[in-house]
Amino acid sequence: MVVGPAVRAGSVPSMALEASSLKPLPDDWSRALAVVAHPDDMEYGAASAVARWTRSGKEVAYVMVTRGEAGISDMPPSEVGPIRAAEQRASCDRVGVSRLEFLDHPDGLVVCDLALRRDLAEVIRRHRPEIVLSINFRESFGGPSWNHADHRAVGVALLDAVRDAANPWVFGDAGAPWDGVRFVAFGGSPMATHFVALDEDDLRAGIESLAEHRIYLEHLGGDMADPGSFLPRFAEQAGTAAGVPLATTFEVIG
Repeated sequence: MVVGPAVRAGSVPSMALEASSLKPLPDDWSRALAVVAHPDDMEYGAASAVARWTRSGKEVAYVMVTRGEAGISDMPPSEVGPIRAAEQRASCDRVGVSRLEFLDHPDGLVVCDLALRRDLAEVIRRHRPEIVLSINFRESFGGPSWNHADHRAVGVALLDAVRDAANPWVFGDAGAPWDGVRFVAFGGSPMATHFVALDEDDLRAGIESLAEHRIYLEHLGGDMADPGSFLPRFAEQAGTAAGVPLATTFEVIG
């Protein structure tokens, strides 16, 4: 079995939003860096936006803080880690992402500490993104749910690391400062502020990207094993909130 998707990986758009409350996510940028805790975290909605962006010529790189090795409780981490890393590589290929890195922090035990902040500041300085992407770091995805500790730790550390990366006096051994990050956008947040409108091709690429996590999804079971059954519903619900046919939502900070 795996930890349930509502707290482990799910990125369900908030349904309590009025269309007028969401703004289009700015697209006047060329280079983005996505930083998430686990393989599959980007694939519950945000990957469809990534597919749209890469198809238009934007560059998006992915950094996984862990390899997701503790995500399947009836398989040993030594087996799960390589499987999930390979699935993430195939997933990236579906949405035009060529650069994928793993920081190898321990899955399920990620701590928002100086070590994580330094690692994240270093990758921000090295990739020099204009925007940074991640997934919901709030306590809940909405309703009676409790977000995974790794998601919460990575989100807070990431916001601090963006500031750290710009400061030449912080983590001076982690590369040259980079102050070019305009904002951080968190997919699937219950406090969404912005949206990206999707077309059918974007949505299809997002579904195919999540479907590459085949072994992980098989262990989830039920509806969650079939991305084609729920990602369209998520996109339609987000689109209703945004006033467009299909969308994915983000909470923008910065």
